[in-house]
Amino acid sequence: KSAARFVESLDPRISPAKIVNPNPVSAADCEIISTRHFAMPPERVFAAWADPVRLAQWWGPKGFRNTFHEFDLRPGGHWRFIMHGPDGRDYPNQSVFREIVTPERIVFDHVSPPHFAVTATFTAEAGGTRLAFRMLFEDATTCAAVRPICVPSNEQNFDRLEAVLAGGAAVA
Repeated sequence: KSAARFVESLDPRISPAKIVNPNPVSAADCEIISTRHFAMPPERVFAAWADPVRLAQWWGPKGFRNTFHEFDLRPGGHWRFIMHGPDGRDYPNQSVFREIVTPERIVFDHVSPPHFAVTATFTAEAGGTRLAFRMLFEDATTCAAVRPICVPSNEQNFDRLEAVLAGGAAVA
């Protein structure tokens, strides 16, 4: 209501309900969705996310490795880790889990910059699992800035997960 009062204070003839954003932002402008079919049941794909030892083997794009400091897979639990890039740079990450539904869904908030929410869904389909990885950013500008990095990185992440699920080592 304070915003409405502010608008009315500028000109009482303007109804706040009639103000329309000339540049509306759709949800699609703030999200990145990556999907892939894995020839494994949802329980196996989910388990590769739920086990921090296995997760550290495949998380991140090609050439990255991880050091996990904390991984508490429960609502309110923390996930703190460092991604070590192939160029020698370290990328600290911190997330907080919001929802865990075994073996269907993992939801967490990435609380270190850039801020975004992740929903990973594991849906049974013919011959395996459809994994959908949805990143929802706070604003369209941030999403647009990271999209050129995140889209190919998510695909590389899926490649590494696929290799671990097949019983091999993650693609380096």
